[in-house]
Amino acid sequence: MLRFDDLQLFVRAADLGSLSAAARGMDMSAAVASAALKRIEQQLGARLLARSTRSLRLTAEGEGFLEYARAALSNLDEGRRLLASGQDQVSGVLQLSAPSDFGRNLLLPWLDEFQREHPQLTVRLLLGDRIADLFRQPVDIALRYGEPEDSSLVALPIAPQNRRVLCAAPGYLASHGEPRHLEQLAQHNCLLYMLGSRVHDHWSFHDGKREVSLTVSGDRFSDDADVVRLWAVAGAGIAYKSWLDVAADVLAGRLKVLLPELLCERAPLNLLCAHRAQLSKPVNLLREMLARKCALLSSQFPGFPEIDH
Repeated sequence: MLRFDDLQLFVRAADLGSLSAAARGMDMSAAVASAALKRIEQQLGARLLARSTRSLRLTAEGEGFLEYARAALSNLDEGRRLLASGQDQVSGVLQLSAPSDFGRNLLLPWLDEFQREHPQLTVRLLLGDRIADLFRQPVDIALRYGEPEDSSLVALPIAPQNRRVLCAAPGYLASHGEPRHLEQLAQHNCLLYMLGSRVHDHWSFHDGKREVSLTVSGDRFSDDADVVRLWAVAGAGIAYKSWLDVAADVLAGRLKVLLPELLCERAPLNLLCAHRAQLSKPVNLLREMLARKCALLSSQFPGFPEIDH
C-alpha cells in the first residue's frame, strides 16, 4: 500500500525538480527521501524519476502517474477537512435523564439555550427522581444528586458544593411563626419526599460544633421532588431542599431560607454515565455549561462560601 508521505515527496520532488529540496521542505534527510522514492517505485513497479548528480526529471511513467498522485492527495486533504468540520459541529442525539425538580425548572430553559447554540442537536429528556439504569434505559447520561451507589458508573461533578436548605413561604411563616431553633421543627408541618417506599424524614445539620439529626413529620408526602417544592411555595409547610432547586424561589421572595447559620446536608450534583466513551463533544459541552450555570447559582447561596466547609 502506498504511503501518504511517499506520495507527498514524489509530488514535491516533481514540482521542485529536486529530491533534496523536497526532502528539506518535508523536514527529512536526503537518505530518507531517497529510500521513500525507491519504496514507491518498487511498489508501483515503475521508475518515476530519472536522477543524475545535477538534475531530476519525470519519466514517461512518472508523468502519467503524477496526475493521479495529485488527485489522491487532494482527495485525502478534502477528507481530512470534512472530518475536522464534522468534529467541530455539535449534532446527533443527546439522551439524558434528570431529577424532576432540577429538570423542569432549571434544565429545560438551559437546554433551550444549548439547542439554540447547537441547532443540529436533538435532545431526548427523561425526567424522574428514580436512579436511571444507564445500562438498560435509552439514555447516555444522567444528572443526579448525591454520590452514586453504583461504583461502576463514571461520575463527573457538576455542582460538588451544593447543599440543602431549610425553606418556607413567607405566608406560611406569617401564620405559623419562624423556627429559631432546630427543635422547633417538631411544631411545624414538614413537607416530605419519598424515594420508592422510603420517606426522607431524617434531616441532618451541623451547627458549627456538632452534627445534629432529628426526625420530622408532616401531612404531605410525594415521590416527585418538584411537588414538594410547589407545596412549599404554596405555603403548605417547611421543605428541606437542594439549594439549586429552590434558588430561583428564594431570590424571587417566594421562599425564605430558615436558620441560615446551620450547615445543611451536602447534595452534590453529578453527571453519570456508564462508560467514558459516552463523553462525546455534545456531552462535554453540556457538562461545561451546566457547571457554569450551577456555579453562578451557588454564588448566590445565603452565607456563601461557607457552604463548601
